[in-house]
Amino acid sequence: MAKKKIGIIGSGMVAQTLGTALLSHDYEVMLGSRDINKLNNWKNKNKVAQLGSFEQAAGFGDIVILAVKGSAAESVVKSVAPSLASKTVIDTNNPFADAPPVNGVMKFFTTLDDSLMERLQKQAPKANFVKAFNNVGAHLMVNPSLPGGKPSMCICGNNADAKKEVSEMLNKFGWEVENMGSIEAARAIEPLSILWAIRGILHNQWTHAFKLLKA
Repeated sequence: MAKKKIGIIGSGMVAQTLGTALLSHDYEVMLGSRDINKLNNWKNKNKVAQLGSFEQAAGFGDIVILAVKGSAAESVVKSVAPSLASKTVIDTNNPFADAPPVNGVMKFFTTLDDSLMERLQKQAPKANFVKAFNNVGAHLMVNPSLPGGKPSMCICGNNADAKKEVSEMLNKFGWEVENMGSIEAARAIEPLSILWAIRGILHNQWTHAFKLLKA
């Protein structure tokens, strides 16, 4: 069976961490960047990976992961929208505003009646967006070993098959998946990143994740 291809749009720590993990799970991976020279060190450690532009990564992937700065996400998605049609697109981004935190609380450029993922869906209406990986640090995105056991990853999106694909990936990476329903749930999932960041900003403690306890 042919390996599944993953195109990752982004060159930062999230993109690199997920790229390395996906290679170890026998996916084919291409990272897309506006400046692929930023990825030279990562490429040297992951020689079988491919590098390209945003458009090339979007076209390459059977599944596409969006891992860019939140304030740039809409323009990036708009620029590659035709290549995202009918594909599962994992949205890892948060709508952090370009403003300093207040007592550890980050500011959003969205409201609780809106979400970044809903805006992205409007830019690429034929794509199947799924929210995931947005409320944990890159170093814990894969095989998060914590004393409390498997942490929970809340996901949402309008396409059931896309959420199934993302859930399979998350299970491989050691997560307990919580399906929170349709795209509107991103209005609740994205602000979890604000809560997650408070502990880090105030106390310089970043090794934590959320877990949903159920009766």
